Amino acid sequence: MGMMGNILPIILGPLSKRLHHQIPALGHATSPSVCFGASPVDMHELQEDVQDAIKWQPLLNAAEIGVTAKNGVVSLTGVVDNYSKKTEAENAAKNVAGVTALVEKIEVRYPSSYSKTNAEIADEVVAALKARWDVAGEKVKVKVESGWITLTGELAWHFQKEAAQDAIESLMGVTGVTNNITIKSESMEAVEKADIESALKRNWAFCDSDIHVKVTGHRATLTGTVDSLYRKDKAGSIAWNAPGIWSVDNELVVDWN
Repeated sequence: MGMMGNILPIILGPLSKRLHHQIPALGHATSPSVCFGASPVDMHELQEDVQDAIKWQPLLNAAEIGVTAKNGVVSLTGVVDNYSKKTEAENAAKNVAGVTALVEKIEVRYPSSYSKTNAEIADEVVAALKARWDVAGEKVKVKVESGWITLTGELAWHFQKEAAQDAIESLMGVTGVTNNITIKSESMEAVEKADIESALKRNWAFCDSDIHVKVTGHRATLTGTVDSLYRKDKAGSIAWNAPGIWSVDNELVVDWN
């Protein structure tokens, strides 16, 4: 089996010469005139770039993360000592140019000396949700089983659903999160297709993208092709900001080549 079929542990070393091709992380300012061109991606180079991207995150310097790449699909394996490292590794990999899909099999394993009951974790989760101004914590229901948290309930905006998960990911004892919160907008107005299209066009990430928007009632569907997981996720986030939106079907296909 070739190099790209082997799982390689993260080790300190020079950054890949292709690291400058990485898609910028969400929230980072970038020139609105930038458009990235696609070029053939070597899977061994892609594997190295993902490894370098993971090492670049301060939280993950000591984490042992295995990386494989095949046909643009990147798989992550390994063991980390808290859930934040698991999500950090996933986000770092998704933002690397050339990654078209991600398979994440990282295990969260706390030290044997660490012990916290499900009830204690649940109390901390509830407190963390109540402490966030952008989450209606009283509307979110919490279930904890072996450290795995399941969130349910109904909120008015998708950003509140994301904020709820963000509030609990760094809590000690958390081994995983399933976010089943549903969205039901307080606005009864119809979702405007043109508004979503305009919002996409305003964003530099879609200056050369071919994205089609379909609106049915309170549901928006995105189809077409983008060249990175970053742009797919970003397009979905933009659509979720539309007033009156209840659900977004993000059917965008990632095709780097």
